[in-house]
Amino acid sequence: MKDSISVLQKIVPDLLTVLHSRYRILKEIQACSPIGRRALSEKLNQSERTLRTETDFLRKNGIVSSSKAGMELTHKGKKVFYELESIIDHFMKMNAKEEELAKMLKLQLCRIVPGNLDDDSTILDQLGIAAVNMFDELLPEGEFIVAVAGGSTMAAMAKNMTTELSDNRKFTFVPSRGGLGEVMSIQANSVSDLMAQATGGENTALFAPDNLSAQALDSLKNEPTIRYTMNMMKRANCLLYSIGNAKVMMERRKMSEEEKKLLTNNEVVGEAFGCYFDEKGTIISRLSRFGLQIEDVERIPYAIAIAGGELKAKAIKAYSHIAPEHTWLVTDEGAANLILKGDTL
Repeated sequence: MKDSISVLQKIVPDLLTVLHSRYRILKEIQACSPIGRRALSEKLNQSERTLRTETDFLRKNGIVSSSKAGMELTHKGKKVFYELESIIDHFMKMNAKEEELAKMLKLQLCRIVPGNLDDDSTILDQLGIAAVNMFDELLPEGEFIVAVAGGSTMAAMAKNMTTELSDNRKFTFVPSRGGLGEVMSIQANSVSDLMAQATGGENTALFAPDNLSAQALDSLKNEPTIRYTMNMMKRANCLLYSIGNAKVMMERRKMSEEEKKLLTNNEVVGEAFGCYFDEKGTIISRLSRFGLQIEDVERIPYAIAIAGGELKAKAIKAYSHIAPEHTWLVTDEGAANLILKGDTL
């Protein structure tokens, strides 16, 4: 069956995304019928406009019926739902805890690695392996421009990539941001190059610091090599990145005491794509940066976030408020258990 799905994805690249989205709709209608569109919209965290398009499709195909009381599955719809469950279970199988975490965070798919990265550094390699498996399992055949962030989790993923990932796929890797002035081996440029070497793909480098003044940023954007790489980033159809603990990222970016105090006073908990956000996902500060912006994530169809350890639990939960629904997350039990208990550090 996996081969069949792979063939279908050649002509319908977003097959699994659409399949999972409609499955969630059917699952909620089955559990809560009869249910109105507004209530369903709130449960799924989707706009009524988007939901109307999907439910109209399901109704026209005799899968859902609608009345004053609300929507419910038809006899045909129930049969389709139960058949679809086995397909979803096969291709997007999650255990009970992963399913619960995905539902809580409103993400498409979660993988949980045993252990806690904060207590056991070997978990880093396990996160990398799980991320590579997810990358291989869910990415269809075809050509991909893969935007890659930096950090230790991303380096662990690069370490576990092989040329087998390039079977019927062509990869061009590009860093999603400039350098942070940190250890070279975990900078986005280095990780992107490692992934290209491991898979036999190509790499496009970005030789520029991440945090620049607006004036310097505008000046460098006109450099031909930088402009070429920036254009490649904008064309990315796959994204690999991590979610940072705000305090850790402040140190990595070598922020001044004044800057750190300002962010701390605003109770930021996480960082992604140069944006610092609070527990509700409200962006408090946005850095001038080379690379993809947080708004770019929504348009990228395949996006895998990797973040583990108890100290990242609060950042992961906060980021889920602004993460696109089609996000795939790889984390560990340390973070997952705290999020599920509602007791983040």
